[in-house]
Amino acid sequence: LPGYYEPIMAASRVPTATHRVPLYAPPAGLRPGQPWYSRQEIDTLPAAQAALQGRAVAWLADPIDALILQIQGSGRLNVVEADGRARQVRMAFAAHNGHPYQSVGRWLLDQGAIRDASWAAIKVWAAQNPQRLNDMLWSNPRTVFFREEALSEFDARFGPRGAQGVPLTPSRSIAVDPQSIPYGTPVWLASTGPTLNVQKLVMAQDTGGAIVGAVRADLFTGWGGWSDEAYITAAALKQPLQMWVLLPR
Repeated sequence: LPGYYEPIMAASRVPTATHRVPLYAPPAGLRPGQPWYSRQEIDTLPAAQAALQGRAVAWLADPIDALILQIQGSGRLNVVEADGRARQVRMAFAAHNGHPYQSVGRWLLDQGAIRDASWAAIKVWAAQNPQRLNDMLWSNPRTVFFREEALSEFDARFGPRGAQGVPLTPSRSIAVDPQSIPYGTPVWLASTGPTLNVQKLVMAQDTGGAIVGAVRADLFTGWGGWSDEAYITAAALKQPLQMWVLLPR
C-alpha cells in the first residue's frame, strides 16, 4: 500500500532568478494516445520548446519539486503574480505526453547511487550530483501537463478531483487500476505496517500511471508541504495490502 498526496509549493507566475522550472499547460499538438516529445526532448529540442512557447502556467525553484508535482498529478501553488499579489491556486492534471512512467527512485537504486528511494534522499543526491541531475530526470520520459483551477475557501477543504471527477477525501479515496476496479466502487482496505494500521471502507476514485493490477491501490493522504502529515505519511507508506471489492449482488 503506497500513498500519495497533494503537495503545496511556492511558485512564481513569471520566470525569475530563483524560479526557472516551468509547469506547462497541454500544447496544441498533443493528441490522446499518441506519444509526444519525451521529457528529454522537451528540455533539448527546439521544436518541442517552440510548441510550448507561451504555455507555462507557473515557475518553480526546484526541478525535483516539479517532478514530484507531476508524479502526484496535482498540487496547490502559493503563487506570486506578476503584479506582486500572492494567492493560492490548484494545478490539476490535464494530460501527459503519452510516454510510460518510470521511477527515478528505481533508476537511482539500480545505479547504486542511493539505498533509500525517499524524496528526501533523492534531493540530497541531486544536490551532491548536479552534473547528473538531467540524467536522473530524463530516466522518466513522462511529462504531465496541468490546468489551473481557482481555489476558493470551500474548494480548499477538499482534495483535487480524481479520475472519477469527484474531489478526493484524505484517507478515504484510493487510486486503482480502472481495468480491474471500476471508479466509484467501495473497497474494504486492510493494511498493517510501520506507518498505518487500517481496516476501513474506502472508495476507488482515482488512478495513476504506475498502478497496474487488481490488488494494487494508492491511498490519498491529503495535502501539505514537506513538514505536514500528508507528505510524511505518503512518503513513508509502503506496506502489505489486502482488498475486498464490494459489488452489488
